[in-house]
Amino acid sequence: MTMSEVVTLVLLAWGTQASGLLLDAPSVAKSVPLDLTSYFNNKAFGSYPGEAAFDPLGQSYAAPALATNGSYTSTSKGISYLFPGYRGSSLPDNVICKDQHLAVPPAQYFSASFLVAADVELETVSGNVTFGYSDNTTSSFELRSEPWWAFLTINRGEIVLPYRFTANGTNYNTSHVFEVTAALETGKRLASISLPLTTNTTTGRLHVFAISLWQGSHLAVQSVRPTQQSGANGTQLVEVTLNNAGSSCVSGAGAIVSLRAANITTVEKGFIRRLCPDDQKRVVLAVSGTHSGPVAVIIDYDGSGQWQMFSDVELGLSRWTSDLTNLARHESPQWYNDAKFGIFIHWGPYSVPAWGNSTPHESYAEWFWWYSTHHPQADSSDFYDYRLRTFGPDWVYDDSFKNYTASNFDAKGLVDLFADAGAKYFVLTTKHHDGFANFDAGNTTNRSALHYGPKRDLLGELFEAAETYRPTLHRGTYFSLPEWFNPDFGPYGFAQLDSDSSTTWPGIIARNPYTGLDEPYTGHIPVEDFVADLMVPQMEILAYNYSTAIMWCDCGASNGTADFAAKWWNEARAQNRDVTINSRCGIAAAADFDTPEYTTFSTAQRRKWESNEGMDPYSYGYNRATASSAYMNATTIVQYLADIVSKNGNFLLDIGPRADGTVVEAEAANLREAEKWIHSHAEAIFNTTYWFVTPEVAESNIRFTQTDDAFYILALDKPTNGSLFIDAPVPVLMGDTVTMVGINQTAPLKWKIDDAGSLTIAVPEHYAELDEYCWVFKVDYLA
Repeated sequence: MTMSEVVTLVLLAWGTQASGLLLDAPSVAKSVPLDLTSYFNNKAFGSYPGEAAFDPLGQSYAAPALATNGSYTSTSKGISYLFPGYRGSSLPDNVICKDQHLAVPPAQYFSASFLVAADVELETVSGNVTFGYSDNTTSSFELRSEPWWAFLTINRGEIVLPYRFTANGTNYNTSHVFEVTAALETGKRLASISLPLTTNTTTGRLHVFAISLWQGSHLAVQSVRPTQQSGANGTQLVEVTLNNAGSSCVSGAGAIVSLRAANITTVEKGFIRRLCPDDQKRVVLAVSGTHSGPVAVIIDYDGSGQWQMFSDVELGLSRWTSDLTNLARHESPQWYNDAKFGIFIHWGPYSVPAWGNSTPHESYAEWFWWYSTHHPQADSSDFYDYRLRTFGPDWVYDDSFKNYTASNFDAKGLVDLFADAGAKYFVLTTKHHDGFANFDAGNTTNRSALHYGPKRDLLGELFEAAETYRPTLHRGTYFSLPEWFNPDFGPYGFAQLDSDSSTTWPGIIARNPYTGLDEPYTGHIPVEDFVADLMVPQMEILAYNYSTAIMWCDCGASNGTADFAAKWWNEARAQNRDVTINSRCGIAAAADFDTPEYTTFSTAQRRKWESNEGMDPYSYGYNRATASSAYMNATTIVQYLADIVSKNGNFLLDIGPRADGTVVEAEAANLREAEKWIHSHAEAIFNTTYWFVTPEVAESNIRFTQTDDAFYILALDKPTNGSLFIDAPVPVLMGDTVTMVGINQTAPLKWKIDDAGSLTIAVPEHYAELDEYCWVFKVDYLA
């Protein structure tokens, strides 16, 4: 169907005579890419090792196959960029941020988007961008980027390249360019953009590849993104991103969004109740049918209809294959996006030595075997000497099996603890890097809890208890792809970094550091190929025998994930199950959500992410050296949860049971304490999304979340002096009510908006005293 034919279809279907709806002329919204060529001062893309030097080590991206015509349109946001790509052997192709001042075509713009990367591994780099307006005012935005490559695909970029060039070779870790978007101020003409100053080669530099401004009318569609997610009755979910670049809010009955194209029916329309100036929201429609070509998006608001055309839209659910482009269309399911809070459990034979020293010299206790085999430059916590003085020179790691008893393991008690604490899912460590399986691994290995230690199927017991007693609790499995000392992993062995202090997965039998003798690898069944005969079969056991909903991999290097994911996703779709894979299964294309450790962001991330962190200050497995007072308390649990959720993240909070299966008293008590707040404030956490304008007001320690019908203000500090001041354009209108969530007081609070658009809420002192940890205020959309 041609564009003109779609226009005719729209007019026929939505004309005045057909529906009583007055259909306006098509809305105009567009990307305005900036030409940065004159500012380029670095060469990132090369066609061979040494041709380019993106980072201080002389490494570079490989010349990308995309953007061969100098343009690129982002897959998630629909933003068009002038993206340089490879420009030959000598021409630069990106801007290292050095406080440059960029002129822009003066006009009113809705947002500014950047393609950006940081150039030092393990370092997140950020700096403030300043937007200058024609009235001599400014606004700022923290431009932040993850490293351009990482040992694990912890964060997946908008652009993913399959490898990078070192100074004299090729490394097959993926490399990434990230997309970041900043909201601009309402009704002002942008005149300039000033980049941050990031020139330190040790802490990392920010590289900007492209900038594009978005210009639109009052209410306009930015992008149409057909997902591969299924709705009811086999429908396809389509994401439509709406921007309000006007001067008034969408309110009242709200706006209804539908899609028109040949052979396509909008089965369930999208809906927005409130969208104020400078804000953006994503709505999901359900459609049926297949189509390739132009489509029209229709917005029905306040008695009139707007429509926009989009070309080359592919509609229809397709079968999953191992092709990376195909796999990259998978994403985290809605249940996972809404779940927000999960519990991680690290439990295994490492829970017997259970030692990682104490802060500030603490290391992961679950790494006891690796550290204690003597890696002096990496062993700042001195596992080597602790093992010798505690167990003597003849002790070997597998001696811990007999004391890994699970004798007090209460599966029902555990899932009750998780659910009562407010968690919506849990992830058990089914096999860590020591190769010991907490599940029935079939004929792949006898190194498991069924043959040694507990001689029980611990995963099966926990999953059965959850299904029986807490069926709404989603069940997930952590799975280490490599095994440190499995000799069959030898052909795939690797080090994380090229240094003596690097962690490694060598794939050779461990050697006792005191006697020099080989340590046993108890229960090992030799296989011909570790990936094909052990790794993938074990993943399939977790997927099909145990029906895990989350495949939470770790340390993905060599892998068989592409074929596994395609098969698993096809079977899950046939069963109407929504399953998901994290970012550490070895291929970026199959990464549904990102997984930073012990960290959070200062800005909202459009791409789904999950921060995983132990209640222990720096260990996932049980560490007997950790004092009870050092465990994460209820205040921290609640405030971390609020912060992470406000930035589109989930919080996966870890506990480390003892070898007998009991939970550390401080961990259980602090979870129980946090649960009271989590349950009484659940509406502000679960099933919410982030606010596009800003996720936080850092100066006053305030966060924001929202639903279709309400907006939530989460104050991490207690309001004082009878009021709370929110220096942000909260979408509140006359006629709305503001109430306090989680206390036994339902009377609306007084509020006012000042001339700058900031909100002040009157908070009686006795109201503030009724809550703790985080004070939540709800704006009910009644206007």
